[in-house]
Amino acid sequence: MKPLTNIESFLQRFDNFKDGEIRSIEIISPTDIVITLAAQDKSRDFDWISMKLEFNGTDDARLLDKSKLSLIDMSDGINITSTNNNYIFGLGSSIKGLKNSSCFVSCENIRYEEGLF
Repeated sequence: MKPLTNIESFLQRFDNFKDGEIRSIEIISPTDIVITLAAQDKSRDFDWISMKLEFNGTDDARLLDKSKLSLIDMSDGINITSTNNNYIFGLGSSIKGLKNSSCFVSCENIRYEEGLF
């Protein structure tokens, strides 16, 4: 897995995962969570790929039940912000409302891994 260092270019590359899909949410440990998404990749002529996001040092989160993942509207995509050595990931286009999102994770660092669709 690679560390997520440039949030802006990462989100631009995948158009904030708009109209993507949340495939799974795995709780690895009390502080480690993996969310797998599917999205179109601009750098691959908009081919669909899967993307694993690993959140380490989680201090707060609201996660969705597996049975509800297929019901999530991803038309607004996701957003990620970084403040004071802390990252916040959440569903939706508004950075201010990430912690009010139906799904969010606040953590110390984020790593990612690209996979096949």
